[in-house]
Amino acid sequence: MSTRTVSDSNDPIIENRDQLAAPMAKGEKPREQWRIGTEHEKFVYRVSDHRAPGYDEPGGIHDLLMALTRFGWEPVVEGGKVIALSGSDGTVSLEPAGQLELSGAPLENLHQTCAETGRHLKQVKEVGAELGLGFLGLGMWPDKARADLPIMPKGRYKIMLAHMPRVGSLGLDMMLRTCTIQTNLDYASEADMAQKFRVSLALQPLATALFASSPFTEGRPNGFMSYRSHIWTDTDPARTGMLPFVFEEGFGYDRYVDYMLDVPMYFVFRDGKYIDAAGQSFRDFLKGELPALPGELPRQSDWTDHLSTAFPEVRLKSFLEMRGADGGPWNRICALPALWVGLLYDQGALDAAWDLVKGWSIEEQQALRDAVPREGLCAPAPGGGTLGDLAHRVLDIAAAGLAARGEVNSMGDNEVGFLEPLRRIAKTGNSPAHDLLDRFDGEWAGDLSRIYDELNF
Repeated sequence: MSTRTVSDSNDPIIENRDQLAAPMAKGEKPREQWRIGTEHEKFVYRVSDHRAPGYDEPGGIHDLLMALTRFGWEPVVEGGKVIALSGSDGTVSLEPAGQLELSGAPLENLHQTCAETGRHLKQVKEVGAELGLGFLGLGMWPDKARADLPIMPKGRYKIMLAHMPRVGSLGLDMMLRTCTIQTNLDYASEADMAQKFRVSLALQPLATALFASSPFTEGRPNGFMSYRSHIWTDTDPARTGMLPFVFEEGFGYDRYVDYMLDVPMYFVFRDGKYIDAAGQSFRDFLKGELPALPGELPRQSDWTDHLSTAFPEVRLKSFLEMRGADGGPWNRICALPALWVGLLYDQGALDAAWDLVKGWSIEEQQALRDAVPREGLCAPAPGGGTLGDLAHRVLDIAAAGLAARGEVNSMGDNEVGFLEPLRRIAKTGNSPAHDLLDRFDGEWAGDLSRIYDELNF
């Protein structure tokens, strides 16, 4: 989630509807300026006892952040607390219970993405070894209850934690117990955005299945391949889901603005503090009738903040965010952007992917989204077969798209190899969660603590 520490008091007051579509329109870029942004979260734990460390305790999250400054990261402070780091590789930030996230820099190719990921993981492992901390790549804490987890000192999280139980039963789990990998990608025009949005939204359940790695809750199998994906179905229906309107004729920036105006607010940021506006309406804000700030009109930064508070499967800001994947080990971090860059950044691949999904009805798309959390790659796909069968066709399209890009490293390798972890998963026909469950029932003999030894970074 985004981090703000400065009030943008000089930015424009929103006086007309065109200003609401402006962030999306300003995201348009010619192909040569398209970039790849990759975000990945990981759980932090004490090596000695697998406990999630608090913020202030010796060797805890604050000390972890400060130790990373030796690599050139600059502290970002909110309310006197260091809550993030900024640097040439993007931003290191904290999720609500101390999950550590790298929001990477916008990069030209996947070779750079993988190098950035490698630098970050090398840094956190070095510091973690000194502090007695380990890092786990999964979609959900496998053994922690909510009560076991600390809360980070970020103002927006305090507001969200109070609001979540009002609108769903699993929102606190989303905040405290999950991790994800995300990819952020560009578009050339409103029409290009619409095509990419439709393809990525229709195929987001496939990404969920390929990355599904959250089959445990509080030490036991939970009946899901991706419990993290299931959590989103009961977090807040006003700001989550598959967005059927994206497939309606004429979809564009203006229709997404309507959607965002219907999404209830969380907060307004003023004078370095988050003001609770949970459940209030941005439409009222536009009229100067927001109860949290009566008589005041929103500024452009308020709308930018608001755009970050919807959590659909694909999100539009000034770029498109792919949001369906569970967290995972380091090799799958590079595989997620490889999948989406291959599908969306070559026109031939994008057209082929659209041909694959354009006949799917809204009902079929929703049925697939509903089935994937439990069934993973075994879920039935529209038109017959399983999602695992479909995966091979989609990965072939992505590979062709990556090959067409012709982005090679110093060894002459193109980007296609970054799909290999997904090829291996698709070949088995099973999501990664299947392997975890097999090990739990087999070699681990029901001892889930083994996951810390074998799946840490």
